[in-house]
Amino acid sequence: MSRDRARFRRKVIARSSVRFVAEPPFVPTDFEPPTTFVGDYFRLEPLGPQHNDADHAAWTSSIAHVRSTPGFPDGDWPPSEGMSLDRNLDDLRRHAADFDARSGFTFTVLDPVTGDVIGCVYLYPSPSPDADVTAQSWVRASHADLDVPLADAVAAWLAAEWPWEQVHRPGR
Repeated sequence: MSRDRARFRRKVIARSSVRFVAEPPFVPTDFEPPTTFVGDYFRLEPLGPQHNDADHAAWTSSIAHVRSTPGFPDGDWPPSEGMSLDRNLDDLRRHAADFDARSGFTFTVLDPVTGDVIGCVYLYPSPSPDADVTAQSWVRASHADLDVPLADAVAAWLAAEWPWEQVHRPGR
C-alpha cells in the first residue's frame, strides 16, 4: 500500500472510530425503566399521545402556576399563549419516542380516583457534569397542594428504583 494511501486509511479509521464512540447511555442497557409509580394522591404512567386532550387541558388551565413552580420556567414552556392540540400531540409523541429510545422519561401524573391528568414529571439527562438526571415536575393549579409531595415522592422513587446516583432537582 502506498504511503499516502496508508496515511489516508489511518485518518479514515481515526475519524470513523471517533464517530462511533458513544457517550454512556442515559440508563444502563440492562435496566428496565419502571412504567408506573403509585403514591397516595397520584399515579404516574408514561406520557403519550393517548393523554393529549387531558394533558392539554391540565397545563393550559395552569400556565401561570406551572411557570411559578420551582424549577420552571426552563425556557419557553409552557408557552404563555398556549398551543394547539396538534402541537401538543407532537410534543407527546416526542416524549413517548424519548421513552422508547431510553433517552428521557416523561410521566403523566394522574388522579388515582378520577384518572384525570393533574401534572407531569420529566426525567432527562442533566446538562450539569455533577448530576446524572434532571427531574422536574408540575401539577395543575387546582392540585397545587400536591406540588411538594409529588416532587418529594419522585425523588424517593428515583433513589429506590432508578440507576442514577446524582439527581438535579432545579428549584428544590
